[in-house]
Amino acid sequence: MKRNSRYSDSQPSAPKSSASKSPFNYAYLAIIGGIFILGIGFGIAFSSTATLNPQNVASREFIDQSAPNPELCVQFGASAMVMDTRLFVTLNPFSVYISQPSMRPGCVLRSTNWTILEQRKLVTSDQVRECKQRMNTFGYTGVLEGSPQINCIYQNDAAKNLFSNQPGVGASPPEANNF
Repeated sequence: MKRNSRYSDSQPSAPKSSASKSPFNYAYLAIIGGIFILGIGFGIAFSSTATLNPQNVASREFIDQSAPNPELCVQFGASAMVMDTRLFVTLNPFSVYISQPSMRPGCVLRSTNWTILEQRKLVTSDQVRECKQRMNTFGYTGVLEGSPQINCIYQNDAAKNLFSNQPGVGASPPEANNF
């Protein structure tokens, strides 16, 4: 005799839980997520502090140590990366050419510390007066005991630091604008 499929002799089974169907439970996913986050954290920490060779300038500390007269530079100014390049402009035909830049360590002195250069007779009082009239400051490359290349340099306030406007980034120190 043919049985109707709607009527079965077997008893209805209890519904299976959704947790037993998933091959991943929440504890396993939390452990994997924690390992992933920890790995990213270690990677960022290592890459931001590792300066294994001079081609990897990844930290302010490395730039500070590479500056000419590093102790004096950090105390009375700020270490800098100096880029020398030349610009050529032709008029007929109008075209602009830029030479390959050369990078070297340098230092920018705060305007209140120019006496260091005057005491060592590296700049004259006329150079200081002229630089001060234009509201500029001095920057140099090479050690002060040798023959440094000193320039009156202009702080370009139009150039914005787009890194400092990022959410979660701390404010710059108050002496950062005292050049």
